[in-house]
Formats: sequence, structure tokens, C-alpha cells
Amino acid sequence: MSSPSCRSPTRATRSPAFKPLLDAIDLTGTVITADALHTQHAHGVYLRERGAHYIAQVKANHPGLFDCVRHLPWREITLDHHDRTRAHHRLEIRCLKTVVFAHIDCPDARQTLQVVRWRKDFTTGRFTIERVYLLTSLPPGAATGAQLAAWVRGHWKIENLLHHVRDRTFREDDSKIHVGHLPRIMAGLHNLAIGVHRQDGHTNIAAALRHTARDCRRPLTALGLPG
Repeated sequence: MSSPSCRSPTRATRSPAFKPLLDAIDLTGTVITADALHTQHAHGVYLRERGAHYIAQVKANHPGLFDCVRHLPWREITLDHHDRTRAHHRLEIRCLKTVVFAHIDCPDARQTLQVVRWRKDFTTGRFTIERVYLLTSLPPGAATGAQLAAWVRGHWKIENLLHHVRDRTFREDDSKIHVGHLPRIMAGLHNLAIGVHRQDGHTNIAAALRHTARDCRRPLTALGLPG
């Protein structure tokens, strides 16, 4: 398949904790999933040097790379995997396609993935379609379509359990805290609150926060401190 060269972002990393977080972990033979923030040349080089493979999402904040992968002839590519789930008053169908693509200037990038999600909410009647594009250093045949789909879905589960809660419940995107280390400190406190409540068995973090706020002794109890 011929295609114009696609260059990955080469700007300095915006995630200074990426390498320090992973330095103490043996990454040999692992598969690291990452969102579009980490779709960076330096991060890909680091993971491959540590013996890990990556699956990284490509979004419109990397316009050249995004245009290359989304304009591939996906309609002509054979479906590798699909699954269908029905839960929480919602039907979701996910389809995954993979294609070998050797014209991407990303460290050892071997395949491009497209995931299409059809979602029907029976409560509201709303129907949505979402297309997601990813790159991976895994060579063809190293993982089945089902394995790739499970890794991608596992990453989205983390997004829903943590980042989605931070965005919706704590409204981090609307925060006016932008000075120095304060945003990182607040993010750490939000992560702590989410982790403590999930450890206590709460699945609805917003409801758990409301419950805890009604009594000044409850936050101390949740942290295992005398009230």
C-alpha cells in the first residue's frame, strides 16, 4: 500500500512524569496503552528501548498523523474482531480493523488500528457512532484481533473510572487553578479521593462525595483516621 509519509509529533514532551513513573518497572514483553497525549516520538523510543510495545491513540491534536490514518481505505479492509454488549440500559457494538502501514514516522510503528463503536442508549433513545484510530508497534500476527480489542477496551475502562470522573465530577477542565504545581497537586488529591471511595466499594463517586460531605467525621473515617 503506498501512502504519503506521516510524521509523528516531535515537540518536547508535556508529560515529565512519563519516564520516572515507568523507570522502576520491568517493561520487557509488556504492552503499554496510551492516550493521544503520549503519542510522541520520545515516548515511543523510550518504550521500545525498554523492551515494551505500545498501542497509542491518534487524535486531531496531531493533524498530519491523524489525517494519514483516518484516510486509509478502511471500507476495503477486512474486519478483525467485533463484539456486542448490552448492559446499563445500553447496547454497544465494537468493530476493530488492523492494517500494516509502513509509512508512519513513529518508533517501530507496524500497524494502524481503527475501532468503530456503535452505541444505543435505551433510556434516552440516543444513538452515537465513534471512530477511534490507534498505532501499535506490535507486528502483524503478534496479537489476535480479540487481544487488541481487549487491550484497547481495558484502556478505555481506566479512562472511564478515573479521567472521566475527574472531568465530570470534579470538573477539572473548568478549574481556575493554573499556577505552578497547584494543578498537579489538585489532580493528586482528586485521584486520592477517587481511590479511597472505590476501595470502600463505592461505584458512584459523585454520590460518595455527597455522602462524605454531610458529616465532617466521614472523610477522616474513609482515610482510616479517628473522627
